[in-house]
Amino acid sequence: MKHVRLMLMTEDLPRASLALAQTEQFHPDSRPPEEQALANLPGRDYRETFAQARSRLDKIARVVELNENPALENLRVIDHDELEALNQKLGALWEEASHFEESFRGIDEQERVLREQEAALANFANLQVDLGALKRKTRFLDFYIGLVPRVNVSRLEGSVALAGHLLLNYMQRDNHAHVIIIGPSGERENQLGSVLGSAGFQALPIPEGITDKAPEELEADFRTRHLSLEEQRAKLQQELADWRTAHRTPLLDAQRALLLAEPLVTLDPSIHGVKSLAVLCGWVPARALEALRDGLQHHLQLPFALEERNPTAKERPLVPTVPTHNRVLAPFSTLVKQYGVPQYGEIDPTPLFALTFLLMFGMMFGDVGHGAVIALAAYLARDKLKNFAAFGIAAGVSSMLFGFVFGSIFGVEHWLPALWMAPLEDPIVMLEVALVWGIVFIIAACSLGIYNRFAVGNLEGALLAPHGLVNLLFYLGFLAGGWNLATAGGFGLWPGLIVLGSLATLAVHQWRHLSGPTGEKILVVAIETLDTVIVYLSNTLSFLRVSAFSLNHAALAIAIFTLADMLGTFGTILTLILGNLFILVLEGGIVMIQVMRLQYYEGFSRYFSGDGHEFAPLRLRLGGTPGKS
Repeated sequence: MKHVRLMLMTEDLPRASLALAQTEQFHPDSRPPEEQALANLPGRDYRETFAQARSRLDKIARVVELNENPALENLRVIDHDELEALNQKLGALWEEASHFEESFRGIDEQERVLREQEAALANFANLQVDLGALKRKTRFLDFYIGLVPRVNVSRLEGSVALAGHLLLNYMQRDNHAHVIIIGPSGERENQLGSVLGSAGFQALPIPEGITDKAPEELEADFRTRHLSLEEQRAKLQQELADWRTAHRTPLLDAQRALLLAEPLVTLDPSIHGVKSLAVLCGWVPARALEALRDGLQHHLQLPFALEERNPTAKERPLVPTVPTHNRVLAPFSTLVKQYGVPQYGEIDPTPLFALTFLLMFGMMFGDVGHGAVIALAAYLARDKLKNFAAFGIAAGVSSMLFGFVFGSIFGVEHWLPALWMAPLEDPIVMLEVALVWGIVFIIAACSLGIYNRFAVGNLEGALLAPHGLVNLLFYLGFLAGGWNLATAGGFGLWPGLIVLGSLATLAVHQWRHLSGPTGEKILVVAIETLDTVIVYLSNTLSFLRVSAFSLNHAALAIAIFTLADMLGTFGTILTLILGNLFILVLEGGIVMIQVMRLQYYEGFSRYFSGDGHEFAPLRLRLGGTPGKS
């Protein structure tokens, strides 16, 4: 990865942004420049005009359906004058489109009020209230009929009570309550008005002729009003369709122009300059540097300078990491990203993660039949699982391969000859295999961690940090001593010296970095040193679960067959089906979780920081195959 610094004339910025977006190899660096003279921010007028035009187009898209990502048939530069003219045009179009939006909103409001009136009248009929009397103002009583948000009903009831009024909540619908408020007329009427307003009260008018029309006549009146609104809506939709047809081409052109102008707006935080000189910084993969230079020379009309250099040691945490684009590894890469993105210079753990994940899953869930079901289910659900279908198929195939190794098919171990042996045939050997697997995994993880720290320039961390070189020496000495103890009855001189020497080195290192009273430092160093021993011992034993689950798989199958043998024909079939489903769903899920736990805790915590950030180059949002400018 190279850090590049592009110096160019301000009027060439739109062309430069388009050229950089076309290469899709430029990751902007938004850090402020070290030179104080480059404190100006060119291109801000362009961004403000773009933002206003984008906002107007988005508002128009609320009214008429637009193609979200039209094809860019011809890549060209959008200068500020053209963008300003486009902004003015979109402003005029939005003025026209806003009339449609207002008209639709008015029809929606009339329909809402009409539905509320229908519901209110139906409820009034049940209450046997004289609506004619409610419509008439009397000398002594005031009536208020309307809607109030449900959450405000209790508060409004208390407030109107203080004014000497009563509130009747006669119906609740959606988020509103229908209420009638009755009280004495007089000087408190103005005070009540402000209370109703603050509670969100919305008056519900009683339709004319309510007292002198039969229910059938009222229903006919409502149907007529509904039909009228539907006709208005249909007419308005036709007018809108005609308007969209008339302005389809300008709107598509506006969308394309804004997509072409977008790269410069995206670059805006990274652009600095002075007077007519602009400076743009970013990160480019070394292999793409020449293509980037050629693209700039082809597009820019004015002189420019492109400087490139390697990242400094302090900049390493800021350098983006190019992600893995292998289609087969894509689902595994997604799982790795759940932990973090590799820092620049670190080894991408995705290939190692994929290999060890499949090996551990296959060994813990080795069965030809169950593996085939998993692979087939992932294949059949490939449209829904998308990239993860390959993950499921690979896990199923791994399970099948280990099923052949163990000679197991749906838990039956006498249908297939085992390529090695059934897990329950010799559990001790299975546990020894798991132990060796764990030791190799931990040594490999520590070695990768040491390399990664060297690669990013963290020499002290590579030597003395947790799981560094001194920790690895301790672990190797600990293993050698353990082997001597098991085979010869003694720990051995050299293993003992290596273990004591590495622990002493770690203790001194911790002591130098601690502050506080001497007694407290002694206690912390002793605990940390003891923790190192316990962690490596427990982490190694943790891999025994790889064999434990393969034994568990065989034991579960035996339990299901034993239970099935105790039942009749129907019970046997049902038990075998449900038992295998139980193994597939529950045990398969647990095994998956255990493998992820081993990968994240025992693996990634040793060799993978996950502190990096992904390479996100400037690019155009293309809806089709672009042409060349």
